[in-house]
Amino acid sequence: MTKIRWGIVGAGRIAHTFARDIAATSNGVLQAVAARDGGAARNFAGQYDIPSWHEGYESLYADPDVDAVYVATPHTLHLKNSGDALRAGKAVLCEKPLTTSAAECKELIAMAEQTSGYLMEAMWTWFLPAVRKAKTWVDEGRIGSLVQLKADFGYPMPYAPDERTYNVDLAGGCLLDMGVYPVAFAALFTGRDPIEVSAFSHHAPNGVEDDVAAIFNYSDCVATLSTSFRAKLPNRAYIIGEDACIAIPNFWCAHECQLLVVDEVVDHFEDGRTTNGFNYQIEAVNNDLAAGRRQSEIVPLSESLRFQTHMDLIRSKFSG
Repeated sequence: MTKIRWGIVGAGRIAHTFARDIAATSNGVLQAVAARDGGAARNFAGQYDIPSWHEGYESLYADPDVDAVYVATPHTLHLKNSGDALRAGKAVLCEKPLTTSAAECKELIAMAEQTSGYLMEAMWTWFLPAVRKAKTWVDEGRIGSLVQLKADFGYPMPYAPDERTYNVDLAGGCLLDMGVYPVAFAALFTGRDPIEVSAFSHHAPNGVEDDVAAIFNYSDCVATLSTSFRAKLPNRAYIIGEDACIAIPNFWCAHECQLLVVDEVVDHFEDGRTTNGFNYQIEAVNNDLAAGRRQSEIVPLSESLRFQTHMDLIRSKFSG
């Protein structure tokens, strides 16, 4: 079997998760890593037995032994890094959020079209077996008509304006960092845009949002979504229908889901995996590339644009 040869752009925390989980795929291999700091790239390569490392990103884009790149840089660099990789002829899996606005997202999608390149946002939650199982239960009609959806994701992050999470210049704030997960979850299970959005926000001293609650009105159902740097949230999702409810603990990295009728668990799924879960999306991208597809059938670019549009709508309601 021919394996897709990957390069990683950036050597930060999330890049380590990718490097660990690619080992659990059958059709991908790490070939190179690049970082602005050559020492960091060299150390990263040594840690994961990666054949080559690069100081700076351009030499990785030019590396003929790299088929696809995983962009693991801060949000504000995604547009440039992904665009540069596409223009160099590389397939791109870009860490979420794909960009920092709907306008940027449209620009990047246009680049993918112009270069005939492969581009996917790394919305890995959509590939997790427990989330796919929950989607199957909904599609099979096991919960009846959707009435409410609830999803929240938050962890306390001490205020530090120079850190990426709070840095204004790096698009800091909880909405792009964590809130994209509840927003994407609502998109997966509703498959459409809300007719009305309400949102409430709290802001850190430098003005970035550190707590957000949003309500999406779809006319026939409602989604309640929240994210926070101020507190640990339950980090659970509920898909509530007229007949039953699906509960997903830690939905963003879900290992399991439950189907409940009133208070009785009538079905349960647990994946039993030993990985973080990135391997499912990596394997899917490898399959796409082997089949000659230019984008994912699971997370198409139209969905990434939907996420960005919905987050723009939430930001337009911010107070303070």
